[in-house]
Amino acid sequence: MRLNTLKYMFLSLCAVTMFVACSEDDDNSIVQATCSDGIMNGTETAVDCGGSSCQPCGDMMPEPEPDPEPMEPGEAPDFSGTYAQVDFMGRPGINTVLSISDFKDPYNQAEPHTIAEFYQQDFENRLEGLHDVYAQLLGLNEEDVNYQPNILGDILNGPDKDGFTDNPVTAEVLTTVLANDVLEVAPDLPTTYFNPGSGAPNYEGAIGLTGRTLQDDVIDVSLILLFGGGDGARFNGQEVEGVGTFPRLVSDGVSFTAEPTTTFPYLGAPE
Repeated sequence: MRLNTLKYMFLSLCAVTMFVACSEDDDNSIVQATCSDGIMNGTETAVDCGGSSCQPCGDMMPEPEPDPEPMEPGEAPDFSGTYAQVDFMGRPGINTVLSISDFKDPYNQAEPHTIAEFYQQDFENRLEGLHDVYAQLLGLNEEDVNYQPNILGDILNGPDKDGFTDNPVTAEVLTTVLANDVLEVAPDLPTTYFNPGSGAPNYEGAIGLTGRTLQDDVIDVSLILLFGGGDGARFNGQEVEGVGTFPRLVSDGVSFTAEPTTTFPYLGAPE
């Protein structure tokens, strides 16, 4: 009997010792700061800096690089180095709205003359998918809310068309143009991203996609072409009887508030 009692007492003592050891290990696991372990522990106030053991966090900030020396008159700029293409921005906002993470990087790194051929269908699928999302939000049938040929149809067809019939600007046509995300320039025409001329319904004197000026509201024009439909105001936040309030998709709500200047960046501070 005495031997059994001693055995159980010994086992109990071992178990208590093990629990105490584990507790001490756990308690000390994040107390000791190494100042180089890549995590914030101990008394550090940020990762590997601050507190009582590490150097102050401000001392770890890299010194700013000095400003480059001004070029001498007539001196040629130095373009040496390795350059990488990381983004298309011929039409700001298009890439953001219509490209998705699965192909965003390959798209931005592709040769300009190949992007429309390889990515037009992806852009079209994305455009139709966005309309499906808005249909769901409005409680409508997805098949009833699709891309609608836009106001460019009126301009291309002439004043006798209403924008909803015989409109050549299908989703395929539009996304073919937009997928080619480069800034097109027409040297013999006025430079503008889009000028509606006299406006609807005739659009007399309208012209577009001949370039871009600082005053052009590129985002709004692009959104109108994507979501504005035949009259340019299809999704404009209007109330629709039996449906509710449509989302406002034809504008980003940001107006032009800066005056042009004659020096870089050629725009003054926003008002």
